[in-house]
Amino acid sequence: MSNFVRPRRLDAPAVRLVAFHHAGGSAASWFPLTRHLPADWDVLLLDLPGRGKRHTEPALESMDEIVATATEDVLPWAQGAPLVLFGHSLGAIVAHETARALEQRGVRPRWVGVSGRGAPGHEVLTRLPDPGSEDAELLARLREMGGMPQQLDAVPDFRDRFLRLVRSDLRAVAGYRPDAHRTPMAAPVTVFAATHDSWAPMVAMSPWARQTRSRFTERVYPGGHFHFLGDAFGAFAGDLAVEVRAALPPGAHASPDLVRSST
Repeated sequence: MSNFVRPRRLDAPAVRLVAFHHAGGSAASWFPLTRHLPADWDVLLLDLPGRGKRHTEPALESMDEIVATATEDVLPWAQGAPLVLFGHSLGAIVAHETARALEQRGVRPRWVGVSGRGAPGHEVLTRLPDPGSEDAELLARLREMGGMPQQLDAVPDFRDRFLRLVRSDLRAVAGYRPDAHRTPMAAPVTVFAATHDSWAPMVAMSPWARQTRSRFTERVYPGGHFHFLGDAFGAFAGDLAVEVRAALPPGAHASPDLVRSST
């Protein structure tokens, strides 16, 4: 059984986009995005363990384990179309580290998009919620960010499960200590930043440029951590599509480039 939600089933897609959700989220978080992306794109929305299609699996609390799991999930889909990765917040880390792991395995993603997370070495860890805090305090911190499930307070069992997931995800983020001076990726990188995102302030976003030896671009939006939700989703998806197309070589065909493995 696939660990992806795949809203479209295309035989010969122009692009294959893998999207990674935020802490406490699931593949469903990105489902609205699909409606605004080009019709010839294959969109794969990954459920990390503990939620959605993998709700029976224990949530992971190590970023190394999360990335290893995501890499194995993505590898079978790395052929047949240009592969691009995108993630927000926790998902930005997963997208970035999965792209690096794929390059080490000989697969070159064509593009990586990151949102809502400062560059390695520039994270604002002191502003992240404490996974060990009381439920009420943790919920208050999360509500500051926005993007909370609407039915959270109405269904106590759902709230408790959500908080367990969030705590596991936050522990993984808190334990993430990448080498900020690693060799840059081959994949182009686009940063999607927001003017009032206290979790990923503007000053922490531009240093993502150091993580690629290819094209780097930065798009800035008004709003906070979840600036793209609601009516803004369509325009955000359009910008994402523009960035992906700009990263692809003219006349790019279905099979992504392979690079020499560094292992």
